[in-house]
Amino acid sequence: MAAAPAVKHWRTTLERVEKFVSPVYFTDCNLRGRWWTCWFRVELTIPEAWVGQEVHLRWESDGEGLVWRDGEPVQGLTKEGEKTSYVLTDRLGEEDPRSLTLYVEVACNGLLGAGKGSMIASPDPEKMFRVSRAELAVFHQDVHKLLVDLELLLGIAKGLGEDNQRSFQALYTANQMVNVCDPAQPETFSVAQALASKFFGQRGGESQHTIHAMGHCHIDTAWLWPFKETVRKCARSWVTVIQLMERNPEFIFACSQAQQLQWVKSHYPGLHARLQEFACRGQFVPVGGTWVEMDGNLPSGEAMVRQFLQGQNFFLQEFGKMCSEFWLPDTFGYSAQLPQIMRSCGIRRFLTQKLSWNLVNSFPHHTFFWEGLDGSRVLAHFPPGDSYGMQGSVEEVLKTVTKNRDKGRTNHSAFLFGFGDGGGGPTQTMVDRLKRLRDTDGLPRVQFSSPERLFSALETHSGQLCTWVGELFLELHNGTYTTHAQIKKGNRECERILHDVELLSSLALARSAQFLYPAAQLQDLWRLLLLNQFHDVVTGSCIQLVAEEAMCHYEDIRSHGNTLLSAAAAALCAGEPGPEGLLIVNTLPWKRTEVLALPRPGGAHSLALVTVPSMGYAPAPTPTSLQPPLPQQPVCVMQETDGSVTLDNGIIRVRLDPIGRLTSLVLVASGREVIAEGTVGNQFVLFDDVPLYWDAWDVMDYHLETRKPVLGQAGTLAVGTEGGVRGSAWFLLQISPSSRLSQEVVLDVGCPYVRFHTEVHWHEAHKFLKVEFPARVRSPQATYEVQFGHLQRPTHYNTSWDWARFEVWAHRWIDLSEHGFGLALLNDCKYGASVRGNVLSLSLLRAPKSPDATADMGRHEFTYALMPHKGSFQDAGVIPAAYSLNFPLLALPAPGPAPAAAWSAFSLSSPAVVLETVKQAEASPQGRTLVLRLYEAHGSHVDCWLHTSLPVQEAVLCDLLERRDPSGPLPLRDARLKLTFSPFQVQSLLLVLQPPPN
Repeated sequence: MAAAPAVKHWRTTLERVEKFVSPVYFTDCNLRGRWWTCWFRVELTIPEAWVGQEVHLRWESDGEGLVWRDGEPVQGLTKEGEKTSYVLTDRLGEEDPRSLTLYVEVACNGLLGAGKGSMIASPDPEKMFRVSRAELAVFHQDVHKLLVDLELLLGIAKGLGEDNQRSFQALYTANQMVNVCDPAQPETFSVAQALASKFFGQRGGESQHTIHAMGHCHIDTAWLWPFKETVRKCARSWVTVIQLMERNPEFIFACSQAQQLQWVKSHYPGLHARLQEFACRGQFVPVGGTWVEMDGNLPSGEAMVRQFLQGQNFFLQEFGKMCSEFWLPDTFGYSAQLPQIMRSCGIRRFLTQKLSWNLVNSFPHHTFFWEGLDGSRVLAHFPPGDSYGMQGSVEEVLKTVTKNRDKGRTNHSAFLFGFGDGGGGPTQTMVDRLKRLRDTDGLPRVQFSSPERLFSALETHSGQLCTWVGELFLELHNGTYTTHAQIKKGNRECERILHDVELLSSLALARSAQFLYPAAQLQDLWRLLLLNQFHDVVTGSCIQLVAEEAMCHYEDIRSHGNTLLSAAAAALCAGEPGPEGLLIVNTLPWKRTEVLALPRPGGAHSLALVTVPSMGYAPAPTPTSLQPPLPQQPVCVMQETDGSVTLDNGIIRVRLDPIGRLTSLVLVASGREVIAEGTVGNQFVLFDDVPLYWDAWDVMDYHLETRKPVLGQAGTLAVGTEGGVRGSAWFLLQISPSSRLSQEVVLDVGCPYVRFHTEVHWHEAHKFLKVEFPARVRSPQATYEVQFGHLQRPTHYNTSWDWARFEVWAHRWIDLSEHGFGLALLNDCKYGASVRGNVLSLSLLRAPKSPDATADMGRHEFTYALMPHKGSFQDAGVIPAAYSLNFPLLALPAPGPAPAAAWSAFSLSSPAVVLETVKQAEASPQGRTLVLRLYEAHGSHVDCWLHTSLPVQEAVLCDLLERRDPSGPLPLRDARLKLTFSPFQVQSLLLVLQPPPN
């Protein structure tokens, strides 16, 4: 509802509007505090004397610029990107107009944002930008060519050194050119150029290394600037690249990220059409296959699948082909499940560069096979020059060969050249340098190439290559697992919401002939989530404005997702007998009996123990049946005279000391104590957190030396819920003079884990908050959940590779086990963790100040849980327990009569297999085809029967892009399908549903 109109006062109304556009006042919340652009109208008159000459507009400004001519963008202008001139004409003709009007759009930000004092500082709202040059000039190509030649000759002389004959030849050639060249007599230029041509025309031998030069312009989808500025960066850069492609038919440009191309299509349709034209020529090459260059650690397995599904389908639709290589130059680590996901999305090649940033250990390869968690392999290549922004210098060309760690195994390397992040990509000068170096004695061969040509050449000699097994762990930027906790919570919640919406919508589609699956809405919501999974957004390494936009995206997903959930629930209830009420929905593939807070009239809630079948629903218990006899021992809560509290449900017994620390955790059946002798668990600890430079990104190993336990005051522990189906205790903890914490420790009937519901008011600077649990368990390795599986990492620091993993990432659980016994730590929205020795540690909150001074400040809510177990974590059910913590049972209002009986859509015969996703197929005739995604979670070979109550007409395996397996349909017997899995294998099924009854 709109606010009531107020009586307007002239002065206050006038000044309110003035302040809203003021460059001085209230820039923290007005339009000036947001990215914007200025427009310049440029009227030109070219002198008659310049007929026959190449004429440029020279323009230099602090902000990035874009030239518009005849209503279309034609050239990006970036001082840092060495693009300070626009070619008005290659040769001014007699009939060409002498006067014309251009428009130059200039952004109020530099190439890397508008940080105050340093690049990664928060944006400076007072920062001023100016135009320092606007003039016409004649460009002399012969002078330009001589400058390129002399620069390259000097580079060869310096790069090859005094012990190399070719170095002296280069130096003496340059010296002779200086002798014959008179700047005042242009007729001497050709003599000097002939000397250079003779030198560069001397060819190398057949054994020369080949450098595959590819134009590139890596553009962060958001980072030190907002999303809308990236739209303009793409236009400035790619329109400039088009000019280069027009002038240089051999030049090839590789471009990733479907989202950016979608933005250009929407905002600059003429430019998009030209990109399609050059793609047909083979000069503009879409690469990567993903919606954005996502973070390689934090997105769920299903979210990673959707990156490829949305990206590959976009590239196919807009450019007529899918990508064959995954292109992820800049991200903060690479999950061990990526090779399998790539292979099942039509990709067998991988290019990145970021591991060259390792702080401790140098990665031993530049070209190798990368083997993932399930054994899938892809051919991986890291440009040996350790950059995706080369400029074509001799030094870079030589470095590409000398630094290559796989010399002798392969004779080819990538060379990605061009300014990035809006710098307009390659320049004509870079192209000219590389043309000169094409085949020159003493240097590697240089050829303009494409990813396809590069990888085809590498595959020719692949029999010589080594294999790296497991994750590619970046030994830097490990603070990104924790920074901006609200973004990470939003990511986890929205992954869950979209999972639940797709499942319920699929069930409604199968049960109701009238229900329309919300495919278009879900695609929009998924694309919002995938956008936020860009490697500088979900990681929290972005400015405040980007974080605010991300939170708005999450709110849109929550709001629309809940609406879609209600619509699907209504369709499931349609035509069912029974009283009005609630539908209790279980979106996980196993039966669950849990305590649930049910909403009651008047806003009250009541606790009930409910049982819901796998991937199905059950009617909610009525108020008169809320307290039936409990099938398990009820929760007992006791507070001792010393203020300590014990919670016991017959499965585990929890003892908290008077300040809320865990002094004992016993697995009741065996009497086994979990907490290490002489220690306490649930111990909050603070660390000083001042990295070397990358504030939001890094946490350094030396932070561990500053550990300070947070101690509370005795007597703050109190009983909350007194027992029965649930027991709890709560306490307050003053973390510092500025920050405080409250926590409710909860134990439910029949539950194998104790939950810690936590609220923190956090106002710190350069501090790191963790919680620790010392375990009475000994093991040299701990287990961490990753996408579609888990992996082990060392708990010791034997080698530098072990030591570099002092802070690692995980998804919903980590586990420390010895033979026959272990302890798992679960969470609902955290990613940073570590197990050092016998101490399990969960990273909770950081407080960096760059590039967002407000990062993590304010109120946070999260839950973690502790689960002791007998036997292995697989057999003890740690995996379903962590899922249950993250996917609570849903109590959805039934707009009409709720079903009177429970119903299950899918169930599995093996606990080792997880049915992760149920959705409508992207290409679904009449909307009656579903996709099921399953994976093996234990690390075992297993046969599994999938049972369904849906009316299935045909079942066939498919890949992650939902393309049917050519082997044909699977046998369907008694509504059951037999599936065979190898360890951590992901399989997808197409289920064609029978037509609905009339």
